[in-house]
Amino acid sequence: MKADNNNKLGIFPFIIGGLSFIPLIGIIFGILAIVWGIKTEKVGGRKLIIIGSIGCWMTVAAYALLLFFDVMKPGGMYGDMRSQSAQKNLQEIVKIVEFYKTQNGSYPRSLETLVANLDQKGQKIINDPTTIGQKEGSKTFYYELTDGGNGYYLFSVGPDGTPFTGDDLQPAIEINKHSNLGLKTSR
Repeated sequence: MKADNNNKLGIFPFIIGGLSFIPLIGIIFGILAIVWGIKTEKVGGRKLIIIGSIGCWMTVAAYALLLFFDVMKPGGMYGDMRSQSAQKNLQEIVKIVEFYKTQNGSYPRSLETLVANLDQKGQKIINDPTTIGQKEGSKTFYYELTDGGNGYYLFSVGPDGTPFTGDDLQPAIEINKHSNLGLKTSR
């Protein structure tokens, strides 16, 4: 009977295996339990490997889900970064649109027309980062010619994907009645 108990793993390795279910730091305990289960010749080694593996995978799955939902969900940790990126891109696009008009005598018909001759980095500037996670995928900023081609709307449609709603993000450019910009900020 005593020889049979010496051939079984004690409780301590299983405590280590149980600690693998603690988020983040449990990975260390899970790896330790897996290695211990592989190295031991005692009964219960396979159970220890399974416990350590499940604990590690649960930590990985939990953090992957948190990251996925935070990146894909409007707002969240990355929401402010998306808004800041959109704001920066919108300001840059206004400059490019106005330069295009200076060079060609009229505003571009679309943002795709505007960036057709730009490099790959320049072409990505028209993608609206606030629409990440929408079912249709990444969208470009809203751009529409107005006033018979003498003005234009340019803004981010925001997480709802619908133009002219409360979550739209306008370029942070001050426009007054003496401004030569064709940018319109309201209908």
